[in-house]
Amino acid sequence: MFGAAIPEMFLAVAGMMLLIFGVLRGNDGTRAVCWGTIGAFIVTALFLTGLDWDRALAFDGMFVSDRFAIFAKFLILAGLAGALAISVRYLYQERMARFEYPVLVLFAGLGMLLMVSANNMLSLYVALELQSLSLYVLAAFRRDHARAAEAGIKYFVLGALASGMLLFGISLIYGYTGSLSFDTIAATLGEANASEAGITAGAIVGMVFVLVGLAFKISAVPFHMWTPDVYEGAPTPVTALFAIVPKIAAMALLTRLLFGPFGAMMPDWQQIIWILAAGSMVVGAVAGLAQNNIKRLLAYSSIGNMGYVLLGLLAGTEEGVAAVLFYLAIYMVMTLGVFSIVLIMRRDDVAVETIDDLAGLSRYKPALAYAMALLLFSMSGIPPLAGFFGKFLVFKAAVASGFYVLAVLGVVASVVAAFYYLRLIKVMFFDEAADPFDGEIGTTKRLVLTVCVALVVGFVLMPDTLVETTRAAASALFGQAL
Repeated sequence: MFGAAIPEMFLAVAGMMLLIFGVLRGNDGTRAVCWGTIGAFIVTALFLTGLDWDRALAFDGMFVSDRFAIFAKFLILAGLAGALAISVRYLYQERMARFEYPVLVLFAGLGMLLMVSANNMLSLYVALELQSLSLYVLAAFRRDHARAAEAGIKYFVLGALASGMLLFGISLIYGYTGSLSFDTIAATLGEANASEAGITAGAIVGMVFVLVGLAFKISAVPFHMWTPDVYEGAPTPVTALFAIVPKIAAMALLTRLLFGPFGAMMPDWQQIIWILAAGSMVVGAVAGLAQNNIKRLLAYSSIGNMGYVLLGLLAGTEEGVAAVLFYLAIYMVMTLGVFSIVLIMRRDDVAVETIDDLAGLSRYKPALAYAMALLLFSMSGIPPLAGFFGKFLVFKAAVASGFYVLAVLGVVASVVAAFYYLRLIKVMFFDEAADPFDGEIGTTKRLVLTVCVALVVGFVLMPDTLVETTRAAASALFGQAL
């Protein structure tokens, strides 16, 4: 009965053990807890490899494990481990090394894994809140910093509002279908759609509120207002975590909802996704042009990237879902690489975050400058780097489903967004050199950055592996939905 949930059960036990260890050792054990958490993520991934990749249920059908969920969980665990690994040195540099940090990351990660496997509205909500509550605390983790406190308050207040909307939507869905189970909801709405009466307006309104709650989690326009401020105010490692992992979990959950319980309402939710995708691509491209803070720039970049991902969902096909998973994998690698470099940016032992501070980076740290340039070129979608293939697949899926206008809008937005990526490259290579950075790269950041750049550059040599894996994961989910 519990076999499908063994990885999550192990991670929960590991989190409690690391919490007890941290309490006994105090903040002196922060480094050990950090690496213990990373080890727990690795062991959890090993448990995932031992699972049967066919559909399996646990906890009376509230938890589902299938090829789609397992693939998404691998991405989440990789992103969590990478984000935490590049954070350890920063915690000590900024004198905020407390053992609660990695423990909160672990429990946020546990919530993300449970979100991906939710098969019931109740388990969905509990998992989402486990993730959210941990992230609220992390946003304000630097208690003596006014901007971090402001970021935490903004994230909490707006997150609570989104959570209330989600819960209201769930109550409407329950009222009109009589169940919280994804499978039962899908069957009930499918039967209603096939009947002459059709799906009731109340159920459609409930779905809209649920989508609004999840749109907040992925920073989709117009529910993106928290993102630039929280990204700028939160400690940089927390910003890296926000940019890399929660969006993968929320997008995977959104995908499961749209093609599972809400599959019968595809014409209705496609209208909503169309607006979210168009708004996110436009705002992410245009608003990023005026930014001078790198973290705010990356916030708008993430908003735009989520717009591209929504194009794959909008297609409503197996090809579109595969493109979503493919893009999320590439996005995670690129973002992790960029934030590895941002965390290295220190001058006089103070973290710097503005674009102007990158001036002349190629003169003092040429390897770092070229690595950043390659990652930014990939984010711009320039071939033959990995980012090009991600955008190509989501645009292809949208065109195949007849969404020509939105695909063209996506291409135009991608060209506009390329300006601020290229601006960073111009500053690094052509502007008058600023004072050199005195921050050490460190073995961990060097390793993470090397792996990210190698994957982005070398992806053209082995694209079929990831393409086939994402197709298999998508087919598992899409087959169940249909």
